[in-house]
Amino acid sequence: MFLLEKLVISFTYYLNWRKKESRHERQAERERLFLENGSKVLEELVATCNGKHTPIRSFSHEELRLATNNFDGRRVLNEIRSYKWYKGSLDDRTISIKKYEKDWIEHEYVVTDIAISAKVSAHQNILKLVGCCLETQLPTLVYESADGTLADRIYLFKDDGTRNECQPMAWQSRLKITRKIAHAVAYLHNAFSRPIIHRDIRLGNIWLNQHDVPKLAEFSLCISLPEGETFVQDDVRGSIGFLCPSYVATCRVTEKTDVYSFGILLLVILTAQRPYNLGATSDDDEEDAGLVNYVRNHAISQIVDPALMVDGSESGVLIGMEEQLQSVLQLALKCVDEDPEIRPTMIDVTEELRRIERFVS
Repeated sequence: MFLLEKLVISFTYYLNWRKKESRHERQAERERLFLENGSKVLEELVATCNGKHTPIRSFSHEELRLATNNFDGRRVLNEIRSYKWYKGSLDDRTISIKKYEKDWIEHEYVVTDIAISAKVSAHQNILKLVGCCLETQLPTLVYESADGTLADRIYLFKDDGTRNECQPMAWQSRLKITRKIAHAVAYLHNAFSRPIIHRDIRLGNIWLNQHDVPKLAEFSLCISLPEGETFVQDDVRGSIGFLCPSYVATCRVTEKTDVYSFGILLLVILTAQRPYNLGATSDDDEEDAGLVNYVRNHAISQIVDPALMVDGSESGVLIGMEEQLQSVLQLALKCVDEDPEIRPTMIDVTEELRRIERFVS
């Protein structure tokens, strides 16, 4: 046998051997991660849920790889620095997959996301956790199907500056969605012996299914209040523009922390403006005035989302709808009051939105 032939055969044998070794190494690493992640998730589930939570399924990395066509970039529904959402298909069922980036988030937040999601998934307006994969560096979460976020339907432009192609949402749909999300937040605050504070209520964390049913998601920043206590001290976490000023100043997390964020959410729903760098889009010289100051200093016809305006009416909006807009604006301003004690509870917010929604001129 010629030397070249021997070298080819030897090299081929070596490659096959390395493939087998690599497979064994990968399998061993996945088993190690499964045990390591599994122990942390189990510990948090016991501590958070005391055994009372929606059953969740364990997925293999291979199942999720096949479900997303090897995490194809064309399957990405949404992404921020710390994770990407993928649309997948598994067992003839459409799913949403949340894949964390290990360099941008600490393990404890991912485990919290799993535990709280499992605890609260029974609510119809909370994105249901189906299961998770523990074979990855950070657990990968699997949820029910979702098509996009509320941000896709409200903001004219995406975070990357490209234009949103989705049809703007009608006012009654916006009102219905905010009422349902208010109910979901009230559920977090009142359904358990230790109130759960979300800490990151924003449009990008509200998912919509094909029927525009809203689903609150992203529970990695959640924190539970001690029984009998009204606040807990913790480092400031959340999204710019939605953070409660008193929380930033004192590091005290309370139910009213979420109420403030929800008030900003209402203002965004009304105006379709992002809650920061507003000076760049306003007609005057208010540099970075902020959404709260902006709406306080302008008439309703000047602040309302142009997509809601109607040609031919004196105010630019439909009769009857103007009263609803004014009522939502007043509710939002109560929610963002500088004094947390003046802000309503989320139960009060839900009831007020239900009353406004039923209003007919």
